[in-house]
Amino acid sequence: MAKEAATKAMQDAGVSFEQIEQACVGYVYGDSTCGQRAVYELGLTGIPVFNVNNNCATGSTALIMGKQFIEGGLANCVLALGFEKMSRGSLKTTFQDRTNPMDKHVMVIANTFGIEKAPMAAQMFGNAGREHMEKYGTKPIHFAKIAHKNHKHSTNNPYSQFQDEYTLEQIMNSPKIHDPLTKLQCCPTSDGSGAAILASEEFVRRHGLENQAIEIVAMEMATDLPSSFKDDSCIKAVGYDMTAKAADRAFKNAGLSRDDVNVVELHDCFSCNELITYEALGLCPPGKASELVDSGNNTYGGKYVINPSGGLISKGHPLGATGLAQCAELCWQLRGMADKRQVSNAKVALQHNIGLGGAAVVALYKKGFPNQSRIQAFATSASTEDKFQSAAIFKEIKSNLDKDGAAWVKKMKGVFCFKVKANDGTEGVWVVDAKNGSGSVKFGVEPKGDVTINMKDDDMLNLMLGKLNPQQAFFQGKLKIQGNMGLAMKLREFQSAAGKSKL
Repeated sequence: MAKEAATKAMQDAGVSFEQIEQACVGYVYGDSTCGQRAVYELGLTGIPVFNVNNNCATGSTALIMGKQFIEGGLANCVLALGFEKMSRGSLKTTFQDRTNPMDKHVMVIANTFGIEKAPMAAQMFGNAGREHMEKYGTKPIHFAKIAHKNHKHSTNNPYSQFQDEYTLEQIMNSPKIHDPLTKLQCCPTSDGSGAAILASEEFVRRHGLENQAIEIVAMEMATDLPSSFKDDSCIKAVGYDMTAKAADRAFKNAGLSRDDVNVVELHDCFSCNELITYEALGLCPPGKASELVDSGNNTYGGKYVINPSGGLISKGHPLGATGLAQCAELCWQLRGMADKRQVSNAKVALQHNIGLGGAAVVALYKKGFPNQSRIQAFATSASTEDKFQSAAIFKEIKSNLDKDGAAWVKKMKGVFCFKVKANDGTEGVWVVDAKNGSGSVKFGVEPKGDVTINMKDDDMLNLMLGKLNPQQAFFQGKLKIQGNMGLAMKLREFQSAAGKSKL
């Protein structure tokens, strides 16, 4: 999982592993140095690897650590990676022979609503929801509406663990976990991974990556405060005050207001926490979160679109990966790459990731170079082949595979991903599978292969027709190769097939 996420991040950023100078790797459940073992799947370059564990905020902690390395001048390009393979069931305490890091939080629960048999995390956040209802008159249906929204959002997210839409009645009538929380208002146990490439502005400019660069304009972390425990408030015990502190700092440092925000990914491990967090982040005044829910200002057509990914409730919550999955979603939104879940005119994005124990991370994102005419991320693909001159080449290759695919597979033994850019910046993706079965050529699919070739449309045409020398094109920067360099050497075989075309 870690290899897949990191590889996709590097492909998206247009960088190779050799360009990465440090790695910050997060996970909660695993032996020591799992971070190194995951990174070894990408290469053995000897770079420093830092293992991070900050409970559910682990992924965003890896992200902020990498950001600080760059800001401090210690590196120009850093990999932030998070992954998790979780045990079945709800979260449990691992060690019984030492002080529990959550003992102060549990004491607040014991002093207020008492300890019950439900999973402890559900008790903590569910009791925070109870406190909100007692204090402000919030109703159970408000929490259910949040879950309904997030499940509905998830239907458009191919990365979501669950992509089912439920009615409000189904959510409220699902099995009770801990009042007011039902099963469909709780995040599932999840496996997964996420990754981001961070780079200095100098690195971005030097490598011509301005078109896809997203800037972290502010990112703050806070931990528990005296008020988290002394007031016997379940709302404060689950992170309200540290979230508010991190949010206030982030908005101040960014020079932005809450009204500037368009899209939000926040930590909805339970629907109660999403509602409480609206107020902690300052998206509405204290006590007014239920009004925000009823108004529809937390979804499409409203003031904010909150958790367009489906949130943790639907997308899943692999602890070490969650913060980086939030980062990925917000980058896609700001680039206009979120497909059916795209937030209209998204310019400022807000991230919130929390780990009890405690760590609250709040970040604000914008396009790094807003004056660029178009975000041209490598992952964007055109919907039709017709506009590319190179289309004829791939049709010829397909014709060869149709005639004698088995021989091609025996000779090539690889999956080749070709990313071709037209003059207007639109990208076409062809995946030539000369490794499985009788081979295939597909357009507009996921850009995944053993080797990836990036070229402009006219250069690709000239290369395949033998009018452009591959080695010369590589050193001139016209040909970019990622992945298995040995397979890349077999490009001449495709040249041979293309040469038979009538172009």
